[in-house]
Amino acid sequence: MKLVTRSQLGWPASAAPTQTSTKGVKVHYEGSPVSTRLLSDHDECLAEWKAIRRGHLANKQENYSDVAYNYAACPHGYLLEGRGIGRRTGANGNQDLNRAHYAILGLVGSSGLVAPTDAMLAAIRDGIELLRAHGAGQEIKGHRDGYPTSCPGPSLYAWVQKGAPRPASTGGTSTPSKPSTKAPAFPGRQYFKPGANNKYVTQLGKQLKKRGFGRHYNSGPGPRWTEADRQNVRDFQLSKKELKGDADGYPGPLTWRLLFS
Repeated sequence: MKLVTRSQLGWPASAAPTQTSTKGVKVHYEGSPVSTRLLSDHDECLAEWKAIRRGHLANKQENYSDVAYNYAACPHGYLLEGRGIGRRTGANGNQDLNRAHYAILGLVGSSGLVAPTDAMLAAIRDGIELLRAHGAGQEIKGHRDGYPTSCPGPSLYAWVQKGAPRPASTGGTSTPSKPSTKAPAFPGRQYFKPGANNKYVTQLGKQLKKRGFGRHYNSGPGPRWTEADRQNVRDFQLSKKELKGDADGYPGPLTWRLLFS
């Protein structure tokens, strides 16, 4: 997973309402022209995403508290954080629909860039799996399912109707952008407890953020062990069936190996 966080975008924590579970995820497109420059310049993708947020915040009629979507996906395979995990979307048409599903936007439109790349589809799939690990149900739908709109456009909707499969060219599972074949050695439980202050806390925190489990950080991470570290570790543990029975937020050898491998 190649995740661009709100902090990397220069955005504060989302002011959107909290919501910890849904029936699943709805897929969206922009519904307006999107420049093909996004295909060759990732900076254009980030600029597009920031412009969408500015437009939503300026919309006094809808009175958005933040960009409407939980995540967006760009042609280069990056998952761009919007409202993020545990926040109700504002994109699905009305409050009942917003409570029913989270929302992920593919950066394609009605003209110009209209067809998603395989990397974009893989990033949307990354977002779906990340949200499922934090309370989303199994449903994958298009915006038009339940609301009168052409969104998410013909290409994305055809993919959704097939079950939103991960493209074969991107591999069968979500992988880090620079995968490691072997996890670094676990330093020991004594380095992760109240009062701890060491380089391993920083190493742990950076990997949590890289894997998409850094939502409790307001700053950092590390080197001082904090409650935010513990909560982020617990989120990761709850996402893994091997760890759910011992999800106390304190890393042991298995948590460490799964996090880094």
